[in-house]
Amino acid sequence: MSGRWPARLWIARHGESAGNLARQAAYAAGSLRIELSMRDNDVPLSSQGQEQAAALGRWFARNEPDERPDVLLASPYLRARETARLFRDAGGCARDQPLCLDERLREKEFGILDGLTTAGIAALEPQQAELRRLNGKFYHRPPGGESWCDVILRLRSLMDTVSLHHAGKRVMIVAHQVVVLCLRYVIENLDEEGILAIDRAGTLANCSITEYRFDPGLGADGGLMLERFNAVAPMIEEDAPVTVEPRRKMAS
Repeated sequence: MSGRWPARLWIARHGESAGNLARQAAYAAGSLRIELSMRDNDVPLSSQGQEQAAALGRWFARNEPDERPDVLLASPYLRARETARLFRDAGGCARDQPLCLDERLREKEFGILDGLTTAGIAALEPQQAELRRLNGKFYHRPPGGESWCDVILRLRSLMDTVSLHHAGKRVMIVAHQVVVLCLRYVIENLDEEGILAIDRAGTLANCSITEYRFDPGLGADGGLMLERFNAVAPMIEEDAPVTVEPRRKMAS
């Protein structure tokens, strides 16, 4: 028995979004701002993102029912909701499985830096650029926004809820890149350098999978053992595009 832990936990980044494409275009053009005409929480998937989400669902659908999620959680942001629904519609879990939205899984909030490229932060918010340099991305909290620590705080609460209501179950979470990384921090009891080293190693691919399995031998009560991270096998095996945003200096 897994006690207080899920039997399996999958964490997926959402599919490629219109925001990902706008960000890439802004950096390619050397712009100060990322051009979007909507709120971040209303940004939809791109056509490739829709294809990726369906591919992820088909990949899970090829597994036996007891190898698929029986709990489906997602960020309330549109791109994550769309990813989760397309995943479910493609057979990734039971088609009548409720989709539970949890605001604690939302994207990191950037406050006054929202929509700015690295060049835009340096040009328009130089004081924040300097504070970020001094404090580091883990602790820096822009006005109106969050630090990684703030994200971690809400995710500790989320994992308490998962433990309380979904112990022994197979749980799929669909969220955002920083959320995936910060969940690793919480689950694996990492420190600042540990999580930033993982972040420096590369960007998470859209619809990539991070997977944990309950191991009764971990600690007195067992624990979650990392089995795969940033895995893109579902995209490759289902012939869907693999999309990864280029690394940017000081990107958060």
